[in-house]
Amino acid sequence: MKKYSYILLIFILTGASSISQLIPQLGNQRAGTSSLQFLKIGVGGRATGMGETFIAVSNDVTALYWNPAGLMQFEENGVHFSHTEWLVDLNHEFFGGVYRFGGNNALGLSVISLNTPAMQKTTEFQPNGTGEYFKYGDLGVGLTFARKLTQQFSFGVTVRYVEETLAELKMRGFMFDLGTYYWTGLSNTRFAVTISNFGPQVKPSGTVTTSTGGTVSDFQAFPPPTMFRIGFAYDPIDNAVNKLTTSIQLNHPNDNAENLNLGAEYSYKNFLYLRAGYKFNVESENYSAGIGVKAPIAMTTAALDYSVANFKDLGFTHRLSINLLLNSKKK
Repeated sequence: MKKYSYILLIFILTGASSISQLIPQLGNQRAGTSSLQFLKIGVGGRATGMGETFIAVSNDVTALYWNPAGLMQFEENGVHFSHTEWLVDLNHEFFGGVYRFGGNNALGLSVISLNTPAMQKTTEFQPNGTGEYFKYGDLGVGLTFARKLTQQFSFGVTVRYVEETLAELKMRGFMFDLGTYYWTGLSNTRFAVTISNFGPQVKPSGTVTTSTGGTVSDFQAFPPPTMFRIGFAYDPIDNAVNKLTTSIQLNHPNDNAENLNLGAEYSYKNFLYLRAGYKFNVESENYSAGIGVKAPIAMTTAALDYSVANFKDLGFTHRLSINLLLNSKKK
């Protein structure tokens, strides 16, 4: 079985390098060359507080977003709710649920949405509004399967339906996430590889009326925001009172420059959590921080997490999330 685990890992690494969608010119700024940007917004106060260096941690329900193989890093069924006050008054929501079965398998369902209040239409000749309104919204619904192949190696895959609506236009498609998770056997170090939002190009459908009375119904297609990630995690301190988790992650987006994330999480008695992270070579972002608490409540273990991320000139984003693990075996 271990042989097959290595083969799968090598396939992911070599297969990704052969796909031009994943590997454009190294370091080239490619902003604005992909669609469905809402898929790049991270979820969960815990992961985002650690600078989104989470694919090699991924031991809660948000693994549905970060690394589907992470569903095998905890033994409980669980649900997760996350709300983000995004930029320019956008609201980002995430819901996920995980069900474990057969000992070494898990199924997950996730829903992502990004929406705005209704906005008034304006034109060159009616800059104060036409009296008509439009809405912008995004939706992603994913189904995830994960399996533990050995005590050290797990993999997972997500199929996600995505839809973007802007006034009369709609854009639809199916995307795929693939993740692996490997305990190296060197102390408690973990290694993970993921490919997120991999799929065909998409383009809007519908008809737009121009200010001159003409119509446009043929639009250019763009690829989704595919991301290739490699991550490592290590716990230099791990005892009954204190635990420190550190993580490093290399990100290769198809629509921007390669970048590096560092993150850390400190926990005191598995109750109080402090987090921090930093993104290198990301033009619009840098540091993030977060705090959380976790405690058993009835038949669950509940975690409440908050994070803030700095988007430089654009301001700060705030996330609040709740993670519930049911019928807990681990605290």
